[in-house]
Amino acid sequence: LTGVARTGRRAGSSGSREAILAAARDRFASEGYDGATVRGIAAAAGVDPALVRHYFGDKEHLFVAALELPIDPSEFVPRIMADAPDGLGLRLAQFFLETWDRADTPFVALLRSVTTNERAAAMMREFISREVLGQIAAKLELPDPQLRAALAGSQLVGVALMRYVIGLEPVASMDRDHLAQLIAPVLQRHLSPD
Repeated sequence: LTGVARTGRRAGSSGSREAILAAARDRFASEGYDGATVRGIAAAAGVDPALVRHYFGDKEHLFVAALELPIDPSEFVPRIMADAPDGLGLRLAQFFLETWDRADTPFVALLRSVTTNERAAAMMREFISREVLGQIAAKLELPDPQLRAALAGSQLVGVALMRYVIGLEPVASMDRDHLAQLIAPVLQRHLSPD
């Protein structure tokens, strides 16, 4: 049969999945989890909402996929821990702020969503407390590592909320290195022996 047009999906990658993820990151960052809709994300990506459901199922699964983290704790925790323990607070603060300042980070979208969505809150808790600070505290072999990780995490998330979501001045526009030096002593206290 010659001259018969093929129907259906063409072979190869159309880029639709990547466009959906990019639109989802943008919408979740600007509108939070509850404000973003599958229909709005699909429109921003230039696709039918059915295609979003085809790739991701529902909004929650799309949210999880959009938050694919650009950093791997197994890579950066050893870097933070490599030097003397007395500089850990500063190294952690610098790394944290550098990561959050990156344009491609999903953390701001996640942070905007934690107050209204338990799934987002659970992801934030797990990543910061267990994957980052929990690993650091465990490597230091300190008593009460979960408590120490939670206290340091509360400082970091509080700074992130003020800087990136609420925009509280002067924290929002402060030089990153200067801000890291200001919060480092608090982190150091939580992550050092008594």
